[in-house]
Amino acid sequence: MNRLSSLLASAFIMLVPLSSARAAMPEAATALFEAKTVAARDSALSTLEAAAPKDPASAYAAGAGEFFTALEILASGLHRHGFESPQSFMLPLMRLPVPDNPNPEPLTYEQFRAILAAFRDRLEKSAATLDSVPADADIGMVIDLTHVGIDLNEDGMIAPDESMAAIMAALSRGGSAPDDAAPALTFRFDRADGFWLQGYAEFLMAQADFWLAHDFKNTFDGSFHMLFPRAKLPLQDILVPPPSEMGSSIFSSEWRIADFISMVHMINWPVVEPERRQAARRELLEMIRLSREDWKAIRAETDNDREWLPGPQQKGENQLTGLEVGEEQVAAWLATLTMAEDLLEGRVLLPHFRITGKGINMKRFFDEPKPFDLVLSITGPAIAPYLESGKILTSDDFDQIQREFGGGGFLTFALWFN
Repeated sequence: MNRLSSLLASAFIMLVPLSSARAAMPEAATALFEAKTVAARDSALSTLEAAAPKDPASAYAAGAGEFFTALEILASGLHRHGFESPQSFMLPLMRLPVPDNPNPEPLTYEQFRAILAAFRDRLEKSAATLDSVPADADIGMVIDLTHVGIDLNEDGMIAPDESMAAIMAALSRGGSAPDDAAPALTFRFDRADGFWLQGYAEFLMAQADFWLAHDFKNTFDGSFHMLFPRAKLPLQDILVPPPSEMGSSIFSSEWRIADFISMVHMINWPVVEPERRQAARRELLEMIRLSREDWKAIRAETDNDREWLPGPQQKGENQLTGLEVGEEQVAAWLATLTMAEDLLEGRVLLPHFRITGKGINMKRFFDEPKPFDLVLSITGPAIAPYLESGKILTSDDFDQIQREFGGGGFLTFALWFN
C-alpha cells in the first residue's frame, strides 16, 4: 500500500505543471548577481538565457540581467561621450549617475540615436524574457543590491560604487556620481516583482520610442552640448564655458539655463518613424496591465520576507522607501491605472488650461502622430488636431486620488509602485 501510495504521489507530481513547483535560485543567478566583472556577469547571463525556456527561475533571473544590461548599454554609451547628468527630473532618461570621462569620444546625432535604439531593444528582450515566466511560478531570490551592478565607466569591472544600491542612492540625490559604498539593501524578489520589473521595461521603452519616433537633430545640434560638453558637438566651441564655470546641474549656472531654454525652444520634432510613437502607447498600456498583475500577485502573498514592494497585509516600513502600504494607497493606485488607461484609449480626454468644452484625445496623439512642438502644445496650437468633445478629466478626479497617498506624496508612490 505504501508503495502504491508512493507511485501515485510520484505520478501526481509529474502531472503538476513545472510553473507551480518551487523555482530555486540557479547557481548561474547567484553568479550573475554577485559578479565583479562584466565577463563573469555576461557568462552567467548566457547560461541563464540558455536554460530559460525550460526553467522559470532561470528566465526570471535572465530577464532581470537583461534589464540591468540595458541600463549598462545606455550608461556606457553616455560615458563614452563625456555625458554630464543634468540632475533634473525633466530629462528622466538622462539621469543615470555616469562618472566623469576625461577623454570623451566625439558624438554625432546618429550615434546618439543608435545608443537609444540599442537601449530600447535590450529592454524589449528583457520584457519578453520576463513575460515567459509563468504567472504562478514560485520565485524567491534573495539579492543584495549592493552586490549587483553595472559597468558605468566601461572598465570591465562592476565596482561597489556601480552597484544598484549606489546608483539608486545617487538618483535620490538628483543624479550625482555614486558614493564608494552604499548600505546593505537585501530583498527577496518574488514573482510579483517580475511583473514590476517588466512594467518598468515597458515604461522605459515607451520613452525611448517617443524620442526615436521623431527627428530631433536640431535640438541635438543646438543644445546637447549642455549634456556632452566635450564631445565636439556643433556649438561646443562657441557656447561651452571653461570647466571652472560650468556648474553641476541645469539650474546652477547661466550657460546651462540658457541651453535648457534653447532645448525647450527647439523641441519641434518632425515625425520620422510614426510606428514608434504608436508603439509607445501600446507599451504604456502594457505597463498598466503589468502593474495590475503585480498588485494581484502582491495581494495574494501570505509571507512577509524582505519585500521589494509590500502589500497592505505585509506590515512594516519598507527598507527602501521607509513607507508602509495601506489599502487606501493600493485602491488609489488602481484608480490611477484606470484613469491612465482611459486617457490612452481615448475614453477620457485630457484637459487643456485654455480650452473649455473639449479635451485632448491621447489615443489619437500617439496613433495619428504629427510633429511634436512642446511650446505650442503647452500654448495650444499644436494640440488643436487632437481636440474632441467628450468626457474630460478634471482636477478633482486627480486630487481625490492624490489625497490617498498622504505625506509620502503621489510621485514617490508612483515611482515605487510603477
